[in-house]
Amino acid sequence: MDRRGHRRSFSLRRKGQAPDWLRLLWRVALATGLVAVALLGHWLDRDGLRDNFDGAVSFLDVLYFTVITVTTVGYGDIVPVTTQARMFDTFVVTPVRLFVWLIFLGTAYDFVFKRVWDKWRMKVIQRRLHDHVVVAGYGTSGAEAVAELIKRGAAPETIVVIDDRTTALEIAEACGVAVMEGDATRNAVLEAAQVARASAVIVAAGRDDTSILIVLTARGLAPSVPISVVIKSQDNEAIARQAGANTVINPTSLAGVLLAGSTHGAHIASYIADLAAAEGQVALHEREVLAGEIGQPLSQIRTGLGLRVYRDEHSIGFWEGAAQRLEPGDMIVEVVPLDIGRAPG
Repeated sequence: MDRRGHRRSFSLRRKGQAPDWLRLLWRVALATGLVAVALLGHWLDRDGLRDNFDGAVSFLDVLYFTVITVTTVGYGDIVPVTTQARMFDTFVVTPVRLFVWLIFLGTAYDFVFKRVWDKWRMKVIQRRLHDHVVVAGYGTSGAEAVAELIKRGAAPETIVVIDDRTTALEIAEACGVAVMEGDATRNAVLEAAQVARASAVIVAAGRDDTSILIVLTARGLAPSVPISVVIKSQDNEAIARQAGANTVINPTSLAGVLLAGSTHGAHIASYIADLAAAEGQVALHEREVLAGEIGQPLSQIRTGLGLRVYRDEHSIGFWEGAAQRLEPGDMIVEVVPLDIGRAPG
């Protein structure tokens, strides 16, 4: 069942490992084999054919007649004259002709038309990508992040999911987001996702070493884009920050904080979850200080309950003296009613 209660079915499949040249060679061999069957049948029953040009049917005539019959309906210069030859053309050569055309058309679609179409469609999507969110990794954390973004009002087409697993991308694509199959640790993949024009990058590769490498690659391509990463080991959190992550989230540590908080009050953990989730009554909201708020204390803002000020990369709590006078460029973190938290900053 999906999140809306609808039953969903998934097919189990594995991506083929054969290279393109081997698949093309296999199709050519199959078409050649089908033509060979028709050629053998015509040669063994060559007495059932009549050559209207010279009356004699040689091997070259049979080869010519077979190729012409398989690829077209024939020119009439060589024709079957016996019932057996006509039945062979009806029940063997005609199906062979259909299969050969299907092979040719399928090959043209796979190796020419589909690739041209995909490249054109990808360029159109790339041109439209701006202020989007790039999600590298569509495992448990990545999928939850995408679902939460959509719940908070983000349009699915403004989210790009990168993963090297076809099945994961099929699930992501069903949500309406743009998907890209590839290795997010590579520059070319992130460049194709227009990471430099993104509003944020979420990294949830499932492995700390891979996630940190993705952060490092993304930071090199997008020096000013905020990057959030999921790190499982506490020892790797500092490394992730050194790689360029603005926010490092450890699910285990966060769960521990919620569990510990619940022992000091029955409603503490639920309120923290209320702040973090889209279904709650309140939300955390980050914005730049307004012109009319400059010079005022954090406690006097009208949009919500001010909690913290970020000034020149320094964190200032609402109880500190520096929070008593807001300055240009300050970033404010506040608690607001949910509808405001969903609104664009």
